[in-house]
Amino acid sequence: MTGASPVAPGPAAGGRVLVVDLDGTLLRSDMLHECFWNALSRNPRVLAGSVAALRGGRAALKDWLAARCDIPVATLPYDPRVIARVEAWRAAGGRTALVTATEARIARAIADHLGLFDEVHGTAEGVNLKGAAKADFLTRTYGARGFDYIGDSAADLAVWDVAEGAVSVGAAPRVRAALDRRAGARAEHLPPLAPAGPAIRRALRPQQWLKNLLVFVPMLANLHVDPAALLAAVGAFVALSLTASSGYVLNDLLDLTDDRSHPRKRLRPFAQGSLSAATGTWLFPVLLAAGLAVALAVGPLLFAVVALYFVATMAYSVSLKRHTMVDICMLATLFTLRIIAGGVAIGLELSVWLLAVSMFLFFALAAVKRLAELTDLQAAGRDVSRRGYRVEDRGVLSQMAVASGYLAVLVLALYIDEPGVQEKFGAPWMLWGVCPLLIFWISRMVMLAARGEMQDDPMVWALETPTSRKVLVLIAVFVVLAVVL
Repeated sequence: MTGASPVAPGPAAGGRVLVVDLDGTLLRSDMLHECFWNALSRNPRVLAGSVAALRGGRAALKDWLAARCDIPVATLPYDPRVIARVEAWRAAGGRTALVTATEARIARAIADHLGLFDEVHGTAEGVNLKGAAKADFLTRTYGARGFDYIGDSAADLAVWDVAEGAVSVGAAPRVRAALDRRAGARAEHLPPLAPAGPAIRRALRPQQWLKNLLVFVPMLANLHVDPAALLAAVGAFVALSLTASSGYVLNDLLDLTDDRSHPRKRLRPFAQGSLSAATGTWLFPVLLAAGLAVALAVGPLLFAVVALYFVATMAYSVSLKRHTMVDICMLATLFTLRIIAGGVAIGLELSVWLLAVSMFLFFALAAVKRLAELTDLQAAGRDVSRRGYRVEDRGVLSQMAVASGYLAVLVLALYIDEPGVQEKFGAPWMLWGVCPLLIFWISRMVMLAARGEMQDDPMVWALETPTSRKVLVLIAVFVVLAVVL
């Protein structure tokens, strides 16, 4: 349960030891959940194994996960205020100890990396070092009032009861109030570094919900707009948005290790510690349940499509995104499922033409996404991406994006010449104006991605970039003129 750092202990300031908790205190996350998601990202079978290990208690689960995760401790999100406190205590000649419910081997690795602690104590030998168990251990080791304690949660109240100095870090209001009642003037509080609300909104990625506007495509393509259909399409949009957000949270949890070494993704809420991995563990199932509930309210068929969308998203996040080319095909499928969801919601049979255009177009967008990532990779001086693509694949990806995009335009052109289309639109010849606009839009998108000037997902970029928005407006104008003339 104990490990010593190479730092020699100095004379204790006032005879007390500064004891620091890890999860939520020194670390802006939770190592049990960090280990779980790290291990799961490496092997999906960890889920079943974790359930089996938990039967032996939390200490057994922590030991089991610690043997299966590989977390670079240097990239973990530490709280600089707590580190500054420990450094100041040591500078004054005091002894420091990291005492945590985290598994002892992981706690020791973190302590060795930071080089700030004279002692390290963590969960081991079947003892979960938390709450009353931690309080009892610290009393036996240092004596009652023989230490100051920095913690964060309700479980730490038992420890603060036997500590001399009491410091809370980012604690909930009820925990701060309880600590004030118990410790009085001995209590000190460090507020959260940032409010959780904005971080949760960022984790949901509401800007990505723009992709779910695709659910309205079947209704518009069939000129089938009425209040009931519109309400059903809105329901499909909400259901997919909530489900997609659950998938984004899941993806961020599975990608924590990789994201922390990425120049942009390291700023995501879970990667930078604005949100703990523990928060994400409950957030994604809540979002999923809400999304499925909305889908079921619209209809059982939409529920089935949304459920399939989530399963496909999960398969992509856990495994498929690591397989070259499979990931691109899967992304194109996920986009197309959004259009299918829109058709199912309003009870329309989707045309083969619409599905063909969507598959070719979204394959092109997925290829552009990988092209942009490889361009960034090249700029960073790296050769191989997490998806297995190499920098030299940029030319092939560029060709695939252009070819698939132009095929989408060709299918659209053939569709315009269909007799049914000629009957449906008052001036079907106006639809030909859409084709050169799409060729321009696809060509420009591929060119910017190759130059490294595309920083976002292509769909988000398409809706947020001024030139792209102008193209989309012109396309809408041509479609409206084809209907009304």
